[in-house]
Amino acid sequence: MKVVQMLKADFIRAMVAEDVGRGDLFARVSDGKQITSFVLAKSEGVFAGREYIEVMGKIFELDFNWMIEDGESFKKGDILFEVSSDDSRHLLSLERTILDIALHASGIATNTSKFVEKISKYDCMLLDTRKTRPMLREFEKYAVRCGGGVNHRMGLDDCLMLKDTHLKTIDDLSVFMKEIRKKIPFTAKIEIECEDIETVKTAMEAGADIVMCDNMDIDTIKEVVKLRDEKYSHILLEASGNITLESVEEIASTGVDAVSSGSIIHQATWPDLSMKVK
Repeated sequence: MKVVQMLKADFIRAMVAEDVGRGDLFARVSDGKQITSFVLAKSEGVFAGREYIEVMGKIFELDFNWMIEDGESFKKGDILFEVSSDDSRHLLSLERTILDIALHASGIATNTSKFVEKISKYDCMLLDTRKTRPMLREFEKYAVRCGGGVNHRMGLDDCLMLKDTHLKTIDDLSVFMKEIRKKIPFTAKIEIECEDIETVKTAMEAGADIVMCDNMDIDTIKEVVKLRDEKYSHILLEASGNITLESVEEIASTGVDAVSSGSIIHQATWPDLSMKVK
């Protein structure tokens, strides 16, 4: 836990350094005084960012009074939290970073929650993808969890996924699968991306742990589910590819175990939050 906190601290220090640069010019020309401010919601959404903002408070000696937890909904007019400092210059220099953390994370959490709600009546998980902004993967996937989603693999080292590009380099999938089982960690799963029913059959026969139904139409996904249920009940099924808020419910209803979408992160929009001084 301590190591995780240290990594978050490094991330936050880098964010602050990017904004403050060689020093806040206002802090250079003004006097400091005790100050308390609050963050006001000017739109509705699902909050995320507290876990990171609290680390910032420890680093920069800010005191927070929280009215909301990560993953809780807020509405227009709600005060989300208060923040105090003995030196107004200190807090004003950090204002934008505090808001950016809350805005970015809450935008993703809010978007994710909409997808989760759409599929809530099905035994199906909503997964994110590796389509994250460079150097922000841990932060953005944390925001997905706040919105009720589940993380897919964090990187290339925790699950072996064979995409269409990988499959083009493999001559015999069955032989390849037997060999790599001896070389990857015992606990690591193997997922194979499939675009048609024939590739699905090949992947299942070769011993895939997870089969991804990539950009398949509903009828084909149902056919894959039927095949899995009849012959390979141990295999997990994931549907992916151009998943939208309008299509996710129908896809989840087919019987797949999970639906993955990059759009819950890269199509998220920020809510409207602002900081006011008391």
